[in-house]
Amino acid sequence: MSPPMYVSCYGRRSHEGSTRISDSESEEETKLPLNQFYPYIRCALCCGFFIDAATITECLHTFCKSCIVKHFFHSNRCPTCSIVVHQTQPLYNIRPDRQLQDIVYKMVPFLEASERVQMCNFYKERGLAVPKTVVVSPPGPVVIKRQKKENLPQSVFSIPPELDVSLLLEFVGAEEGINNFKPLERRYVRVSGEATVRHVELFIRRKMELSATCQVDVVCGDQLLDHYQSLKDVQNSVGEEALQDGLLVLHFGLVLPSKS
Repeated sequence: MSPPMYVSCYGRRSHEGSTRISDSESEEETKLPLNQFYPYIRCALCCGFFIDAATITECLHTFCKSCIVKHFFHSNRCPTCSIVVHQTQPLYNIRPDRQLQDIVYKMVPFLEASERVQMCNFYKERGLAVPKTVVVSPPGPVVIKRQKKENLPQSVFSIPPELDVSLLLEFVGAEEGINNFKPLERRYVRVSGEATVRHVELFIRRKMELSATCQVDVVCGDQLLDHYQSLKDVQNSVGEEALQDGLLVLHFGLVLPSKS
């Protein structure tokens, strides 16, 4: 049996007992077992680490691309939460999650190289040309240069250029009978233009801890928005009237589902 793998985390203990990142000389390394991160980096379908991670836009659950494509051959529902992804074409509502895939490759040693070797073998066994993006680099010495602390960037993560829509979420009230919800503390949000109104609703639901019986209506200008509209489309269709200091203003209210 191979020994368990660990992930290194850098930081120090503050007097309150919490861990925080530190630039001081007293910085210490803490190792956490890799299996603590399994719920976030493994596919629920194959139980392996994510390969070509793909996220369902309707519920934000992630799977290996090949796993979720095979699943959609016989079902149009999410394997985790059973939400209907799309009535007829569920593949339309999955997107590659490159940031998560990069994280998995960094956390699991040799996973990326092993996957590339398998892909090369797949093409060669079938007499097919190996795509340039799959070619494995020739083995050679690996040189790792350790940066000086003063040259390290202040933040590990940078904001990708596609995050280009800034939102102002204005709460207009709740219908009588809807109680016990938290106020939305974060009204200013920056998201991808490809995100949909459904994503905004999911964000509001999570932050305000809304019950499943509560419906969120999102309005821009005088238009009640559809769940499948992207924020870029909303911004382009409504125009400058919906902008306030460069922010796309969305009004939302909490209502009870209509009884038919």
